[in-house]
Amino acid sequence: MESEIDREVERQLARIREGADELIGEEELRPRLAQAIRERRPLRVKLGCDPSAPDLHLGHSVVLSGLRTFQDLGHVPIFLIGDFTARIGDPSGKKKTRPALDLETVKRNTETYVAQVAKVLDVERIEVRFNGEWMDRMTASDVVRLCSHYTVARILERDDFAKRYAAGEPISVHEFLYPFAQAYDSVALRADVELGGTDQRFNLLMAREVQRSYDQPPQAVVIYPLLVGTDGRDKMSKSLGNAVGITEPPAEMYGKVMSISDDLMRDWIARLGLGDWEDLAPACAEVARGGGEPLRLKQELASRIVRRFHGEAAAGEASDHFRRVVQQREAPEGLEERVIALAADGGAGLLDVLLELGLVASKAEGRRLMAEGAVQVDGERVGDPATRLGAGSFLLRAGRRRFARVRLS
Repeated sequence: MESEIDREVERQLARIREGADELIGEEELRPRLAQAIRERRPLRVKLGCDPSAPDLHLGHSVVLSGLRTFQDLGHVPIFLIGDFTARIGDPSGKKKTRPALDLETVKRNTETYVAQVAKVLDVERIEVRFNGEWMDRMTASDVVRLCSHYTVARILERDDFAKRYAAGEPISVHEFLYPFAQAYDSVALRADVELGGTDQRFNLLMAREVQRSYDQPPQAVVIYPLLVGTDGRDKMSKSLGNAVGITEPPAEMYGKVMSISDDLMRDWIARLGLGDWEDLAPACAEVARGGGEPLRLKQELASRIVRRFHGEAAAGEASDHFRRVVQQREAPEGLEERVIALAADGGAGLLDVLLELGLVASKAEGRRLMAEGAVQVDGERVGDPATRLGAGSFLLRAGRRRFARVRLS
């Protein structure tokens, strides 16, 4: 019987390591796994996410997929929403103080999180918790006790703090509280394992020490690589405009994936596949050697990503849409005609129309697209920002994938 348990421990550890950069505390995790299997008591596996933006993106899905692995192995996933820590602002990887969010913004951003997580996890079998449950109840004495378990010198060892301190960049005292709060979450939840990205390494390890201070066994830590965004430079982030949201419309999601470089494509296949896309390895190797069919491989990646979050039918429709609209430069089917009133002089500025229709986020973006030759009216490129349209119906295009039909009257 014991050998069967040992084999099951090794099987589960192999699954847990898939896609991870590091598994810290494996030797401590091994007997806990064996005990969990023997006693049919699942491990408690924590993943925290601050609602700093209303939408989750593909970068989040890497760690969520790791949490799904634990769920598939029969353990209890705990999706922790940092409604309290979001009001501090996570300084991890930041070069300056990150603004704290107000409570209303946090609540608004939180509203859709569980529905989004359901695209990766079986939410009927997870714990969804908010760290405000315990952090809002802490007294000043509780906070002092928590902070007594770590030194300023150790906090300043953290890479981002160390760089800012050496450069003379300001560090607000409240930023030091963030890793303490994240560590205490593991104490409150009695976490056996915590998952996070490489930018969270310091906080995840600090939680192990703080748990010991509260007479708890330290959690194991599984650290995943950060997903680079569509720009090919920085980690994926909504604030940097290089993210692919997991709830974005299928056609938009597909188009964004098709816009990435071939090098980034191979990285995404490795990071997002998590052992499920091994059949793409030969094609990736061919492209890496300068051969193969990178366009076809990228189309396959785009289809698989859309399929994961929207289903088979949506993936097919997104592929057809991309072929018609981007590759063959046709207008999308079923565009509803919008009506905009003309100004008193009987005309309407094209930039104003593009902005009102939501084809551009700002007039500055509209001017940039015009300069790039990426704005069309009825198939004709328009490069003059001062262009005005008269009465009539028009098909407008901004960029590669944004279309609108408008009637000016």
